[in-house]
Amino acid sequence: MDLINNLSLGFGVAFTMQNLVYAFVGCLLGTLIGVLPGIGPVATIAMLLPATYALPPVAALIMLAGIYYGAQYGGSTTAILVNLPGESSSVVTVIDGYQMARKGRAGPALAAAGLGSFFAGCVGTLILAAFAPPLTEVAFKFGPAEYFSLMILGLIGAVVLASGSLLKAVAMIVLGLLMGLVGTDVNSGVARFSFDIPELTDGIGFVAIAMGVFGYGEIITNLAQPDDEREVFTAKVEGLLPTATDFKRMIPAVLRGTALGSALGILPGGGALLAAFAAYTIEKKTKLQPGEVPFGQGNIRGVAAPEAANNAGAQTSFIPLLTLGIPPNAVMALMVGAMTIHNIQPGPQVMTSNPELFWGLIASMWIGNAMLIILNLPLIGIWIKLLTVPYRWLFPSIVLFCAIGVYSTNNNTFDIWMVGGFGFIGYLFNKLGVEPAPLLLGFILGPMMEENLRRALLLSRGDWSVFVTRPLSAGLLAAAALLLVIVLMPAVKNKREQAFVED
Repeated sequence: MDLINNLSLGFGVAFTMQNLVYAFVGCLLGTLIGVLPGIGPVATIAMLLPATYALPPVAALIMLAGIYYGAQYGGSTTAILVNLPGESSSVVTVIDGYQMARKGRAGPALAAAGLGSFFAGCVGTLILAAFAPPLTEVAFKFGPAEYFSLMILGLIGAVVLASGSLLKAVAMIVLGLLMGLVGTDVNSGVARFSFDIPELTDGIGFVAIAMGVFGYGEIITNLAQPDDEREVFTAKVEGLLPTATDFKRMIPAVLRGTALGSALGILPGGGALLAAFAAYTIEKKTKLQPGEVPFGQGNIRGVAAPEAANNAGAQTSFIPLLTLGIPPNAVMALMVGAMTIHNIQPGPQVMTSNPELFWGLIASMWIGNAMLIILNLPLIGIWIKLLTVPYRWLFPSIVLFCAIGVYSTNNNTFDIWMVGGFGFIGYLFNKLGVEPAPLLLGFILGPMMEENLRRALLLSRGDWSVFVTRPLSAGLLAAAALLLVIVLMPAVKNKREQAFVED
């Protein structure tokens, strides 16, 4: 009964005209920002934070939350249409979504992403409402050793996920981890591997790598081909909505992705991103049905599952923020900033001292998800029109938007040169047949892994056995070892190689 009373209080707060308008503004801005390559929700919320000074606390947080999950939707649009992940958690959507678009199935891919996101968002919000207090107990049990072990599991999952050679996948992860070391040392504050370049003391930007390797790399590869051999969307778009067969394959994938995303979103440390990678890994492990397209060549499950997982993760990542006051990612850290601006102390007391804010925000997420699906499904036709633009006009505009997006994150021209450099590296990866997705996962998880490793060793006074004496940490490491053994077994290895053979 308490839950029903709390939700009715929340909907009473969220259904005021003012809050509905701010929820709509947030969702619309989030979608537009997600579609623009390079300008992610972090940059947008950071830019709009001062604008929330004048707003009431509930309206401000509702708008910022709308921007966050709106960007999760929008990021999949550019990932599918032009091979550019608008958001870090859209990196996985690129793999099959872009291949579907090349085959004239951009409409079903966008619809699968939108419907999967909507369902997962609603379930994630329900879990947030029902289980926020008990789930915080789970998050409390995760110390530095557990996070380190969880990330090891995530990286081994990325090796399993990568198409082609296992050796190349491991090499990409190691390269990503090494690139993550560039910047200022967490403990000593000393710049390392920055080669006396001041711009590198803050590390290499994720946006620069993602835009360069995926976006510019694809453009250079295309421009290197003769006109008649370019991978341009000449295929006729077959339909805007998925077929009955697509729905039959999508629904179990969306359910699996939602369950995984809801669980991983609670854990501080990139819940939505880890969830998207893990969901894709699980789909790859699930047997292909007769007549189904292999993964990496345009399988609709490869779009629906990660999109559902990252949206469920985005919703449940509010749990540690609202109940513990711990921001699990950069966006949530900005939400803490927004709460502090309005004299609200994030933490367990928010639920008791400010129930209107807590439950109003939760209720607004349902309304926001409904707004996003109403906004996005009619827009599919407009996004598909982008594909009819001649390539000679399309590629300069992609290059320009990427440059604007990258420049706007730090207002630094050095980042634009970095994107150019990574574009060339992306082109080399393309030529060598290397899958760049594990590189990005290694790059994102690297600094977090290092921080948790050092923190765990500091707390245990240099005793490495802490990773195997703590039950949760030992369990996660055992799962990682088991996964590695399974992948290296000759029978599985041969099957895996057959699955990734491209026609």
